[in-house]
Amino acid sequence: MSKGKDAKPHIGIFGRRNNGKSSLINALAGQEIAIVSDFAGTTTDPVKKSMEITGLGPVILIDTAGIDDIGELGEKRIAKTKETLKTVDLAILVITDNTFSDEEIKLVASFSDLAVPYFVIHNKSDISILNTDLRERIEHEFKSIVIDFSVLNPQNKEQIIQTILKIMPESAYRSQSLIGDLIGYGDTVLLITPIDIEAPEGRLILPQVQVIRDILDNDGIAVVCKEKEVDTYIRRMEPKPKLVITDSQVFLKADASVPKDIPLTSFSIILARQKGDFENYIKGTPHLSKLKDGDRVLILESCTHHVSCDDIGRVKIPRWLTNFIGKNIEYEVVTGLSKLPRDIHEYAMVIQCGGCVLTRKQVINRLKPAVDAGIPVTNYGMAISFVHGIYDRAIAPFLNKEQTATDYL
Repeated sequence: MSKGKDAKPHIGIFGRRNNGKSSLINALAGQEIAIVSDFAGTTTDPVKKSMEITGLGPVILIDTAGIDDIGELGEKRIAKTKETLKTVDLAILVITDNTFSDEEIKLVASFSDLAVPYFVIHNKSDISILNTDLRERIEHEFKSIVIDFSVLNPQNKEQIIQTILKIMPESAYRSQSLIGDLIGYGDTVLLITPIDIEAPEGRLILPQVQVIRDILDNDGIAVVCKEKEVDTYIRRMEPKPKLVITDSQVFLKADASVPKDIPLTSFSIILARQKGDFENYIKGTPHLSKLKDGDRVLILESCTHHVSCDDIGRVKIPRWLTNFIGKNIEYEVVTGLSKLPRDIHEYAMVIQCGGCVLTRKQVINRLKPAVDAGIPVTNYGMAISFVHGIYDRAIAPFLNKEQTATDYL
């Protein structure tokens, strides 16, 4: 399954083998998109399908392997199903034949641990109707909605859709404005966007496009220039820009060019506030100066891209950080939402990219093992500003007037 490439709300379908998870997806989507078989264990890797839900918009349905799979291959399938849990905004637990025991209880505990809202569908009601005692147990003990359903006679499919609409977190489909609380009608925002070897041919990168759209949505004026033109343009701008946003790679140049009375931050830090664990980023970033010889730093990229000789995550950040602390640090890069190559406790620090292609839930759950383990986390832009000595200025636009970065330590 290609993970972490779509910021639409993700709905995971979980349950035992042969409970009709694939058939349920086909019934909801109105088309055959998942392999359906009478044999248990048909679904191997999680399968994704996009569909439209009125009132919610496009969503991603994820069909997963059975949680009761067996054998060596079955264990691998279950592991992938558990990894999928970290990517979903809402879960549907499919049961049949009035069976709700240890496997289901473990899944519900995982939903709770990852703060994933869920509901239960008792499938194949044409064979076995949902028992009243089981319904009451699930509703009262596990605080979940339970729907009796049959994919062969899906008369109450609308009840499932309405339940999805009811419990889907609003944050999964209605993102908060990136900078709407920082600008007003007619305010000008200057965007510094280098066009270098990493810039895509003929277009801007996604975070830059997202910020431009957000400025327009908030009735602001977006002015875009390269770092070489900043000095000339800043002198001529009247009135002064309300905010300047720079690519993190040219933070030092931007800091020198933009007068101190004009707020300055980066695209990555803006995304960190919208999608990341911003408070833990602020707490974690200063720990960069505490790294020691032999420490291992985990760098999390969200997307797969061509790696250039001056790649921001694989080359520049390690170089800047090593120069800043003067220590022998080991760096490991993990792309997308892939499994980590080692236990999280073996890392001294985690640096997450902006996450422009991920949902907030995916970023938060990606960082959760580190946060739970007390391992400091930070973000590309915040790390870069810190090692360049402009961290306080870079996060100042997002703090209350009375706050400073040290308030979070």
